[in-house]
Amino acid sequence: MTAYVITQGRCGGDRVRFMSVPHRRRRHRHGPGRGFGRRAGRGDIRAAILALLAEEPMHGYQIIQELGERTGGVWQPSPGSVYPTLQQLEDEELVREAAPESGKRVYELTEAGRELAETITAPWSAVAGESEDALVALRDLAHQVLAATRQVAHAGSAEQLEAAQNVLRDARKSLYRLLAEED
Repeated sequence: MTAYVITQGRCGGDRVRFMSVPHRRRRHRHGPGRGFGRRAGRGDIRAAILALLAEEPMHGYQIIQELGERTGGVWQPSPGSVYPTLQQLEDEELVREAAPESGKRVYELTEAGRELAETITAPWSAVAGESEDALVALRDLAHQVLAATRQVAHAGSAEQLEAAQNVLRDARKSLYRLLAEED
């Protein structure tokens, strides 16, 4: 659902603001790579945490940052997936709290955790994939299309708004057709 809101500008002129989802709270997923690329499976976060902690003790935020860096921003797990997984690993006695240096809960592997971590292949290479450059280019292009859409919504006439909607509908259909094609 798309809405246009007319507001009073600072200098007295009316302005049209483009709102894509009015009256609903939207989750903002800004940041490199969010929403693009292969989504990590539930087991991936567990394997990733064990693999990272095998290298050095870390706190949850470090784990999130490190996974983002190692995947080029393609996979940035949420705190809602990292912290419960850390708690589960602690309950399973695979990790434990290390002596905190900065007041943050730092986790390290137990002996059982270290043994398990040796059998795990780090999942971030599969998440980043070989086509990381193509995904980054696709994401950047999508952001450019969104910026152009906002410009048309802000400054376009009624006819231009209608034409822009048709362009976006055609683009959406074409993208879905790509997925429907057989290799």
